[in-house]
Amino acid sequence: MGKSRQRLHGIRILHEDPDVIVIEKPAGLLVQALRHGREPSVEAILTDYVRKGQWKSRKQVYLVHRLDRETSGVMMVAKTEAVQDYFRSNWNELTEKTYLARIEGKLPAESGVFESYLYEDADLFVRSTPDKAKGKYARTEWRAVGTDPETPKGTDPTPHVGTDPTTLVEAVLKTGRKNQIRVQFADAGHPVVGDAKYGHGTRGQTLCLHAWKLKFVHPHGRRTLAFESPPPSYLTPKGS
Repeated sequence: MGKSRQRLHGIRILHEDPDVIVIEKPAGLLVQALRHGREPSVEAILTDYVRKGQWKSRKQVYLVHRLDRETSGVMMVAKTEAVQDYFRSNWNELTEKTYLARIEGKLPAESGVFESYLYEDADLFVRSTPDKAKGKYARTEWRAVGTDPETPKGTDPTPHVGTDPTTLVEAVLKTGRKNQIRVQFADAGHPVVGDAKYGHGTRGQTLCLHAWKLKFVHPHGRRTLAFESPPPSYLTPKGS
């Protein structure tokens, strides 16, 4: 068991069948293998897993969605190209992804919806645009779970920003755009705590974003499967 865990680089398998593998991804692990380099990735680790040590095997896994490197939580890969095509052809209708995020400040309402058009620039930075032809439509439905009071920096393992309050938010993706939650909350003036790219975090700081739940319609039998990854301590309400 120990060797298997080590070989999986901290990945925990939640479900496996002939079509899909559902896992918990640890924060800090790449999802897609880099073209040049030997850094571990979900794609490479699970391909090695399905080959079971047979180096001549042509088995592999196929990515159907991604999580940012810094994001932890539940995700799924396909075991065949046909299953990958099944999900990619109708992703928004076949799946539902729910995240937990700790964001800076206090939101002006208990719940809401973010809608915008996003595009990725030449520097791989995702931005909003009013030009519908340039960007892709992104929709996030969110609900505030609770607001933490001011906490002096350094007194709590939670990566707070200064002494400002933070809000725990449940966010449901209705589209699957790159960096969608991070960009839309940053645009609203409430970036994700620890986000060095779109917010006020610093390199190496914990990104307070976790893929909490994943629900999808299975390609065979069309039954709905649901999985959940327990959130880390810094993404649970205080006192819970």
